Amino acid sequence: MKIKNQKNSKVYLIGSGIASLASAVYLEKDTAVSAENIIILEKDHILGGALDGTGDPDKGFVVRGGRMHEMHYECYWELLSHIPSLEDPNVSVRDESYEFNKRFISKGQARLLKNGEKIDVSSYGLSFSQQADFLKLTFVSEDSLGNDRIEDWFDEEFFETNFWYIWTSMFAFQRWSSLAEMRRYMKRFIHLVDGLYELGGVMRTKYNQYDSVVRPMRNYLEAKGVTFQMGTEVIDIDFDLSQEKKTATALQLKDGTTITLGENDYVFFTNGSITESTDNGTWDVPAKLKGIAESGSWKLWKKLAEKDPSFGNPNPFCDNIDLQKWYSFTATLNDSTFHDYMENFSGNVDGTGGLVTMTDSNWLMSIVIARQPHFPNQPKDVKIFWGYGLYPDREGNHIKKPMAECTGAEMLEELYYHLKIQDLMKPVTQSGKVNCIPVAMPFVDSLFMPRTLGDRPDVIVKGATNFSFLGQFAEAPKDCVFTVEYSVRTAQMAVYGLFDTDKEVHPMYDSAHNPKYLLTALQAINR
Repeated sequence: MKIKNQKNSKVYLIGSGIASLASAVYLEKDTAVSAENIIILEKDHILGGALDGTGDPDKGFVVRGGRMHEMHYECYWELLSHIPSLEDPNVSVRDESYEFNKRFISKGQARLLKNGEKIDVSSYGLSFSQQADFLKLTFVSEDSLGNDRIEDWFDEEFFETNFWYIWTSMFAFQRWSSLAEMRRYMKRFIHLVDGLYELGGVMRTKYNQYDSVVRPMRNYLEAKGVTFQMGTEVIDIDFDLSQEKKTATALQLKDGTTITLGENDYVFFTNGSITESTDNGTWDVPAKLKGIAESGSWKLWKKLAEKDPSFGNPNPFCDNIDLQKWYSFTATLNDSTFHDYMENFSGNVDGTGGLVTMTDSNWLMSIVIARQPHFPNQPKDVKIFWGYGLYPDREGNHIKKPMAECTGAEMLEELYYHLKIQDLMKPVTQSGKVNCIPVAMPFVDSLFMPRTLGDRPDVIVKGATNFSFLGQFAEAPKDCVFTVEYSVRTAQMAVYGLFDTDKEVHPMYDSAHNPKYLLTALQAINR
């Protein structure tokens, strides 16, 4: 039953990713809860979860990754329509992003490379049999797929097609990833299949997502009176559990203190995290691979899962780090040689090309050159780009060791080898005008691990009176994980499900039942 006496309610949000920040906005905007009674508890000293970006020209910039957007993120863009942008309080983050994407339209002209040359990707290269498998997957039920892997569905040759190279590098699916998750992507984004080979329809924010989204949201919430308690780690939640009702009663903190929940108090928990336990290396030191021992949300979720089966099962998502990890790197250059070369080579000015993938890279290395500057504090003469490798345990083609053991310098050398620009970049490296920071991310692909229904708990489990799960590892039926839209949708489900408002969760854009998009998708996979 939704309570009506919300004024005295306190709401504790564990974690500070986009799901928690969105929940705080909806609580402040759409319920009667007082803003000063909305408390975000974050174990780290920086907000944002996977929406990150940090650094300076001297020490180097770092973006661990980047979420691609598209026009039909109904929950996400509506949320950001209420948030003033970082640089102009009269313009919303949504409108700033819309305007930016009108000027810098994604149309990658060097999507896949081999031997340093562009591959013709106008055809996805799918056989008739593979096309049939593709279509069949969109029509089977999710229940019937269980915890099958992608490689259980498609033949071996599928994984050498242009389509697979585009798909795996764009979304970070692996051949052992969940077939059910791939099916959701195919249905959810069928309107993008026609232009997938050139990243058509992909949208981005003006700057990195920490500066473009997280900082504006924090400014908005702090101005309203929302409390942020940084460096505060919740290590357990006490519950009163019965067959009919489940009620959270207290939060146990790492410092030994207890937050007792009152009769009208609530707790929202972002269970699981793809950026937990990450580690940064340096130009001459590799990043270290960490794990559950250094995490917060994974350990907490494991404790909760032992209390009640409806709280989900984190094990499929976090117990196979060797299948979930990949490594990224961010290069900072006080020199434009690399960017000038890539613009001339690709035909894309920065901010319009998106992913460039080296198909013959043992690491399956991809890079992205965002619109410069990618940081508000990035000088005009400083350039940055980001890259990642999906297979960090494989030996490099040029650097004869696994990516996981490589320094930032070695990762760039491997990249230059694949682009055939070692001689061009040698003077830049020798001048000391380049830095590269590698990042080890043990859980980054955890959300694509094979799972069955129920492993992700419902946002509001049956019988829950005052708590919810949030984010990528709570269940939002039919929507796609690894997207900001998914996290914001769970925030709407939690707030509008537990509180008495006149709001409803925004319906999901359903292109899979639009004949126009079905026809263009069919034509695209048949090219």
